[in-house]
Amino acid sequence: MAVDRARMASTRRARVRRPTSGVDLLALAGAAIGFLAILGGSALEGLSVAGLANLPAAVIVLGGTLGAVILQTPAATLRGALQRLRWVVTPPPADLEYLADRMSDWSRQVRRGGLVSLEEIASQEKDPFVRAGAQMVADGGDIGALQRTLELENEHRLGADLAAAGVFRSMGGYAPTIGIVGAVLGLIQVMGHLDDPSELGVGIATAFVATIYGVGSANLVFLPLADRLRAIAEIQWQRRAMVVEGLVCLSEGEHPNRIRARLNGYLAGMG
Repeated sequence: MAVDRARMASTRRARVRRPTSGVDLLALAGAAIGFLAILGGSALEGLSVAGLANLPAAVIVLGGTLGAVILQTPAATLRGALQRLRWVVTPPPADLEYLADRMSDWSRQVRRGGLVSLEEIASQEKDPFVRAGAQMVADGGDIGALQRTLELENEHRLGADLAAAGVFRSMGGYAPTIGIVGAVLGLIQVMGHLDDPSELGVGIATAFVATIYGVGSANLVFLPLADRLRAIAEIQWQRRAMVVEGLVCLSEGEHPNRIRARLNGYLAGMG
């Protein structure tokens, strides 16, 4: 019997082992495919890659887009966008299955040792949201107040995450327009040097390349970044909502199997 219990405990620990989060290779592959398609198509058209390199156009489009976004965005939101940019390659864990299993095990501990046993769990938890919630449950108090506090923090974090994604969406809106500005500036240069054919090529190149930079950066970089960050933010919101649900169930003393069944609803859309 002792051997069987040890085997069951070992199986449970293996089942709830936290998934490792690493580099999202799919995101990198998507970015590479997009840029290679543009460069490869240009080569098939007979245009060299060097023909797409135009420093004045890059300065106009990227500098103008960055300046417009800095002007419209509060400093805190801009810092948040830069901090969350790493999510595109190394996203935060979406370990809903892991959390559901963990909370089932926490419920068993609470049934044996009471809510105070969550203090040890909270001290070992790395996720600040989970740690704070577990400590609040261990401290006792009104369940409704606990739920409202955690849900308010969850909504606040979602708002900050969506605001960060909105920064890149704004860049995707400005870049094509700034590209048109660059095109007009290039044409102005052309019109001012109609008597000097050697200057016409530079102006025309700036005009067309600036348009490509504006439209290309918006649709290959900024808008995909915004949508990806928004998707990650919604997953993290769902993860935190599941944590709130589980902690409320713990504080109400529900059976571990019932807690797991309630949390299964959050896993349905995860595929």
